[in-house]
Amino acid sequence: MISKEKLNRINELAKKSKEAGLTDAEKGEQKELRQEYLKNVRKSFKNQFKSMTVMDREGNDVTPQKVRDLQERNKKN
Repeated sequence: MISKEKLNRINELAKKSKEAGLTDAEKGEQKELRQEYLKNVRKSFKNQFKSMTVMDREGNDVTPQKVRDLQERNKKN
């Protein structure tokens, strides 16, 4: 999980970018922080998929094959 300090810094840089603009160093920092944040979000989303089961109204398992494949790969690791 990304730290509270890094989230605050992301928000500070976004605000400064809108108000006054960023230096090249700040733009680089912002890009790195955003990449780290997005990596964390993707990882979290993928972990949610690993435990997901989709059921129809009759109670039948209709989990998409792509999700089942991901769950199978996770069991093997």
